[in-house]
Amino acid sequence: MDFNNTSDFVSSGWGIYVSVITLVSIVACAVFLWVQSAAKINPGKTTGHEWDEDLAEYNNPLPSWWRWLFYLTVAFSLGYLALYPGLGTNKGAWAWSARGQFDQESAAAEAQFNKAYGDLLKQDIATVAKNDAAREAGQHLFLTYCIQCHGSDAKGGPSFPNLTDKDWLWGGTPDKIKETITLGRTAMMPAKGVKPDMTDEQIKDVANYVRSLSGLAADGSRAQRGKDVFAVACLACHGAEGKGTVGLAPNLTDKTWLYGSSEATIIETITKGRQNHMPAFGDFLGDAKVHLLAAYVYGLGGGEPATPVPAAVPAATE
Repeated sequence: MDFNNTSDFVSSGWGIYVSVITLVSIVACAVFLWVQSAAKINPGKTTGHEWDEDLAEYNNPLPSWWRWLFYLTVAFSLGYLALYPGLGTNKGAWAWSARGQFDQESAAAEAQFNKAYGDLLKQDIATVAKNDAAREAGQHLFLTYCIQCHGSDAKGGPSFPNLTDKDWLWGGTPDKIKETITLGRTAMMPAKGVKPDMTDEQIKDVANYVRSLSGLAADGSRAQRGKDVFAVACLACHGAEGKGTVGLAPNLTDKTWLYGSSEATIIETITKGRQNHMPAFGDFLGDAKVHLLAAYVYGLGGGEPATPVPAAVPAATE
């Protein structure tokens, strides 16, 4: 057998192999029990195995209740395998599966949820956000599906955005929030540390310039040189003033830093780039839950109208 070939382990022959071993083992238990029950016994006498004055092996019959319980166990095992999967690839008479039961229970739970909150789909997200019952349900959804990344207070952490502030890369309007939850998002900052993009000194200059944009301490001479490099290498995405572009690049002039604002961290970001991903929850949660979740996030207070995308981005100059 070639253990490097995974097709060896999905062959139908393995199902037959498992089935035969399982059935032979169960029947062997029954045969062994019957043989022991029919064996000659000498009640009250030992088998000759004695270890101490008070410790010896007697040749007494098995208790009847024990034997019949064992027979019932064998019968139950055979009945179970006839109804449920357990014999290799055989699905059993009832064709039960954990996945099938999960889908059935999920569908029932979804129907119950839609019955309770489905009418809220007819209302806009801003209105739903003011509904106490909807907000409570949305919070439960958030604590179930979003807390792992954004935290229980929705304030995020390093590489995970804060949902309570006014900084929204893709826009904080109700529709944009719902779109983000439904479709997910993928953001990417290209690495500039690979020549001929930028030298190490140029990267450090740009890092100081970027820090100066948001009022952070920076080396003045480096920041001045970094401004010229920024106009060539970064303007296309972040704009001439570093205020970013909705859906493309973050604002570098505010106080919000997803990965950190230290000089070392900014240098790392420019050098190695960044890539982040928000998974899509639309198909997994369904329309009603996404609507409630979007309303809850919007109700946290950070939602706001998205900044219009500039009509044209000035071309970079050498």
